[in-house]
Amino acid sequence: MSWQRQRERGSHSAMGLMAWIVTHIGYQAGWLLLYPIAFYFLLSSPRQRRHVSLFLERALRRRPGWNDLFRLYFTFAATLLDRLFLLDGRRSDYRIEVHGLEAVQAHIAKGQGCILLGAHLGSFDALRAIADAGCPVEVVALMHAEHAAISSGFFADWAAGSATRVISLGQPDAMLQARECLERGGLVGILADRTPQTPGTAPRRRRVPFLGRDAAFPEGPHILAGVLGAPVMLAYGVWTGKRRYEVHFEPLTDRIALERHRRREALGASVADYAVRIGGAACAFPYNWFNFHDFWEEVDTT
Repeated sequence: MSWQRQRERGSHSAMGLMAWIVTHIGYQAGWLLLYPIAFYFLLSSPRQRRHVSLFLERALRRRPGWNDLFRLYFTFAATLLDRLFLLDGRRSDYRIEVHGLEAVQAHIAKGQGCILLGAHLGSFDALRAIADAGCPVEVVALMHAEHAAISSGFFADWAAGSATRVISLGQPDAMLQARECLERGGLVGILADRTPQTPGTAPRRRRVPFLGRDAAFPEGPHILAGVLGAPVMLAYGVWTGKRRYEVHFEPLTDRIALERHRRREALGASVADYAVRIGGAACAFPYNWFNFHDFWEEVDTT
C-alpha cells in the first residue's frame, strides 16, 4: 500500500485537545499521555504494525519484540508532543546537539544555495528549530502537505511565527519558489524518501537497494539539485530522549551532473547514494523511522 492511500489518523480537535492540555497543565501531563496514546495506536493498527516490524527486523538485524514496536510508536508520539513546543518557540528546556553544521555554514559563507535532503526519520521540527534560532539566510521547506491536511493545517497555525517558510509541493510554482530561494543563497529542505503519485501522471522514481531489498525513491529532489547545480546535503533530526535531539548535516555531493548522455546513470547513482546514507542513519536510530506503510512494496497497487 502506498503511503498516499493511507488515511490520516487523528483530527484537528484531538490535536487541539492535546495542545490545550500541554498549554494549561504543562509538558509533564502531555508526557504521561504519550504512554496510552502509543499503546492505542500500536494495538489498533495491525497493518502499520506489520510494516514497522518488517523495517525493524532489517534495521536491527533481528526479529523485533513488542518492546521494540512500542518504542518506535512512543518515539513518534514524543516528537508530536515536542512539536507543539518547538514550533511555538518554547525551547529553553530542550537540548539539541548539532553535528556537521560547519559544512552548512561553509555554503552560507560563500552565498551558495544548498538543498537539504531529509527523510521521515525523527523530527523535521528539530531542524526547523535550528533555522529559527538564527539562520542568516532564507529557509524553505517543500512538503507533501496535502497528504496530512489535518495535522499540516493545525501545526501551520501553531507555528505562525516560524522563520521557515513551508511550500506545498501541490502548488504549481513550488519548484520556481525553490529555485529563487537557492539563487538568493538560501536553503531548501525536502523529504526525499517518499514517492509522490499524482493522478494522471507517471511518478518519477527509482528502485534502489535499501536495507537489503529494492525500494522506490523519488527522483524529483535529485533532478532539482542537478538542474540548479546546487550542493546537496543529508539533513535529519532524531529524538534521543525526553526533550533531547540530535541534528545531523552530512555532505552528499557538490553537484549532481545531469549531462544528457548519462542523465539516467547520474540520477540513479544519486538516488542510490541517498538510499545508502539514509539507510545508515535509519539503522543508527531505528526507533526514529516514521514510515508506517509497506516501504519496499510502495509501487504495488494492492
